[in-house]
Amino acid sequence: MAEPERNRRLSHWQALVDTRGRFRAYRAVLASRGRSQASHRASFRMDLVGAVLVGTIEFTELWVLYSATDQIGGFTLAQIMLVFGLSDLAFSLADLAAGHCDNLPVYVRAGTLDVFFLRPQPLLAQLMTSDLSLRRIGRCLVGATALTVGLVINDIDWSVGTVGLLLLALVCGFVIFTAQFVTAAGLQFFLVNGAEMTNAFVYGGRYAATQPASVWPRGLLVVFAGVFPVAFAAYLPVSTLLGMPGLAGLPTWLGWCAPVAALWAVVVAGLCWRWGLRHYRGAGG
Repeated sequence: MAEPERNRRLSHWQALVDTRGRFRAYRAVLASRGRSQASHRASFRMDLVGAVLVGTIEFTELWVLYSATDQIGGFTLAQIMLVFGLSDLAFSLADLAAGHCDNLPVYVRAGTLDVFFLRPQPLLAQLMTSDLSLRRIGRCLVGATALTVGLVINDIDWSVGTVGLLLLALVCGFVIFTAQFVTAAGLQFFLVNGAEMTNAFVYGGRYAATQPASVWPRGLLVVFAGVFPVAFAAYLPVSTLLGMPGLAGLPTWLGWCAPVAALWAVVVAGLCWRWGLRHYRGAGG
C-alpha cells in the first residue's frame, strides 16, 4: 500500500475515533444531568405535570377558538389538531435539544462563555448540551397526543407516501425550529439584552405554526413562510396530506418542499451563528 494512501486511511480512522469520543463525552454529560434531575422525584414529577398543563392550556385555547365556528382559514377543529400536534411536537423536540441556547445572553454578560472556548468541543455543541430540562418531555407528550388523535379522527388515505410525508414534516419541523434557536443565539452576540426580540420570532413562530397560514396577514407570511419558514413545519404538509388547497396561488404539493425550507433555515442559522461568533471579543470586549 502506498504511503499517501496509508496516511489518508489513518487520518480517516483517527477522525472517526475523535468523533466517537466527542459523542461519548456529550452522552455522559447529558446522562449525568438527566439522572440528577430524575433523582429529585417529587420536583421532577411536578415539572412534568406543569409542562403538560401548559401545553394542554394552549390546546384548550385552540379548541375554544375553533369550537365557536365551523372552520377558520378552511380548517376544522379536527384538521387543525393535525397542524397543532405536528408543529407542537416538532417544536418541543427542538426545545429539548436546543432550547438551552436561550442561556447565551446570560453567559455573555457573566463572562461564562469564555470558559467554553477553553474546551476542545465546538462552542455550539457545548451550548446545546450545557443543560438538560427533562420537564420539556411533558410538552412533547402533549404534541404527540394531539397528533395521534388528529390522525385518528381525520379521513386520511394511508399509504407509504402518507407516512413518508408525516415523517418528513416532523423531521424538517424539528430542524426548522432548532435552526431558529441557533439563529436567535447568533443574534444575541450583538443584542445581548435582546432576548425578548428574538423570542418574538422563535416562540412567536411556534405559535404561528399551530395556526393555518391562510389567515396570516401579508407581513406574517413574509416572515414565517419566507424568512423563518415555520409554515413548512406543519401547515403546508398537512394541507398536502389532506388534499386541501394551501396558500392562495401556490400548488398543493408544496408540503413536500419542507426539506428545502429546512435547508434554508439551517443556512440562515449557520450564517447568523458564524457572524455573531466572529463579532464576539470576550467578556471585556
